[in-house]
Amino acid sequence: MTPFQTIAMVDWSGGSDTGQKPRKDAIWACVARNGTHETPVYLRNRGLAERWLADLIAEELDAGRRLMLGFDFPFGYPVGFARAVTGTDDPLILWDWFADRIEDAPDRNNRFDLAGQINRGFGGQGPFWGNGLKRDVTGLPRNKQGYENPFPDRRAVEHLAKGSFTCWQMSGAGAVGGQVMMGLPVLARLRHRFAAQIAVWPFEALDKPVAFVEIWPSLTLGASPTDRIKDAWQVERVVRHIAGLPLNALAQRLTVDAPEEGWILGVDQNRSTIMPPPLRNDCFSLPAGVTWTPVDEALALLHDRLSPVAPIEEIPVIEGLGRVLAEGCVALRANPPQPNTAVDGYGFSGGLPEGVHVLPLVEGRSAAGASFGGTVPAGHAIRVLTGATLPEGVDTIALQEDVTVEPGRIALNGPLKTGANARQAGEDVAQGDIVLAAGRVLSAADLALATAVGIAHLRVRKPLKVAVLSTGDELTDPGEDAGRDGIYDANRPMLLAALRAFGHEPVDMGRVGDDRAALKQRLDATAKAADAILTSGGASDGDEDHMSALLREAGAMQEWRIAIKPGRPLALGLWGGKPVFGLPGNPVAALVCTLIFARPALAQLSGAGWSEPQGYDLPAAFEKRKKPGRREYLRARVREGRVEVFASEGSGRISGLSWAEGLVVLDDGACHIIPGDAVRYIPYASFGL
Repeated sequence: MTPFQTIAMVDWSGGSDTGQKPRKDAIWACVARNGTHETPVYLRNRGLAERWLADLIAEELDAGRRLMLGFDFPFGYPVGFARAVTGTDDPLILWDWFADRIEDAPDRNNRFDLAGQINRGFGGQGPFWGNGLKRDVTGLPRNKQGYENPFPDRRAVEHLAKGSFTCWQMSGAGAVGGQVMMGLPVLARLRHRFAAQIAVWPFEALDKPVAFVEIWPSLTLGASPTDRIKDAWQVERVVRHIAGLPLNALAQRLTVDAPEEGWILGVDQNRSTIMPPPLRNDCFSLPAGVTWTPVDEALALLHDRLSPVAPIEEIPVIEGLGRVLAEGCVALRANPPQPNTAVDGYGFSGGLPEGVHVLPLVEGRSAAGASFGGTVPAGHAIRVLTGATLPEGVDTIALQEDVTVEPGRIALNGPLKTGANARQAGEDVAQGDIVLAAGRVLSAADLALATAVGIAHLRVRKPLKVAVLSTGDELTDPGEDAGRDGIYDANRPMLLAALRAFGHEPVDMGRVGDDRAALKQRLDATAKAADAILTSGGASDGDEDHMSALLREAGAMQEWRIAIKPGRPLALGLWGGKPVFGLPGNPVAALVCTLIFARPALAQLSGAGWSEPQGYDLPAAFEKRKKPGRREYLRARVREGRVEVFASEGSGRISGLSWAEGLVVLDDGACHIIPGDAVRYIPYASFGL
């Protein structure tokens, strides 16, 4: 698929003019050109929006940029409606049908009357419902009392897209019926105005400069920041996300076998799921009736419900090490940019058969950065050095070790294939290729690749700021007198170091005693200082477990009782809109839960995406009997090719964390491990430690 240089998203409205001052529930649009998004645009009515769209399309066509235009309303109705109204299944004919009948002015339109007129053609009880006018409309019921629909209630795609609304609903919370009826005429007029330039997805092949695509931000983006107008924030997020998709990923999302009803970009036909939603108030809630959660299910829930929150910035490529790419990198030039030589030697045209060959030598040479300016005649050779651009008339190189040189000529033995020891332009990377995908954590090699293909600046995620907070009266900082009953706070230095190793920016928020008011104040400050929060201690339901109590009071607390050892309870919630991972107070359990749950979840929030640690099957050097029910993680290390485990499984044995170099994973079922059996070993290095 040919890439789109420009992505635009429009959040539509079926209502009247919304006034001069930008507001919610209006028409908002945003544009991203070549990966850089602009400020969202407020369009107070559809007349202004149609002119803005026409100007945008004309501008992109004149500039030679491919444009994807997204709209947040259905492009088609449930199967059978188009034929019943127009006599054909073609949804684009239905677009024209609406364009011929809709009357639209800034302060009024006839959408409810037209819906009633259509209903009367089917007996007056449906398919449309929801009269939003103060006056009655013959044939259009105000609610579903007595309602009858001769067509399916929803399109096939809407059965897969949880939270979508039926296009038959014309008014009320979440209704999209008015948007469809008022939006399709605008698209129909634009389509005819730029007749040969616009393709409508998924009804037409995307082989034209402009594509109209149905995208519903509300299905995937969730709640907006409290200081932003939701519609403006959503259109900006959509263009940023799509502009950052690798070309193959976007092409895959655009490959659907959709009927006349149309489709929503991002809804997967094969898996019956939509793209993972971002963090929202219920992102940590368990399904109804779930009490004990297997490890794999807990991980899947976190994976599906979290999305990037780290802001985006642009930096020089030389500063990119360890940063997370926010947008894919497109090669600005090929690598190599010109045909060049892979060795020091002598170049000429064509291969050579067996036997001795003597070739006249052209004066001069071609070197890296100082190529030969002329043409090498057929049957002649020229001196070339490694990395030099091949002169005109040269496509084959003989190694200098295989050549005898005399003044004005060279001698060598054949055979030698055409193209030997020569590199072709773009044989490594072609101009326009996606060389680095969004979400990649950049390595030194990645920076070399980006630089080689002409990229000087990168759009990356800012490092995720993760705060660490310890709770409990018993805790004491290193260097202080712990007294008889106190313990040193081992969790905080451990977690801060782990976060730094994961590539995040750790924020030390200290420790708080068992004082609910003080803890609340510290949490408020922590939420302002970080993108996510790790706490240890106080996350259960005891008398002094103030962390979980505060999260419950805020209405944003879930306690996942996970079938894991060590660990079990993992408190999850939101404070000030920031995700909180309430870890056990025991250092062994805190580290295990951090590695297994917090690490991949934080990677998802950082934009790096979910990652599974690499494990290895190795023979055991221990015996272990395990009951069914919980997944167990044993502190372990490898010696002489066999896996040893720490002598004690007690979760209070902190020395075992230091002794170990990784973890052995024992699955949920019962097992009896004897020496020599294969066990799964994950080194700490696979977790990034």
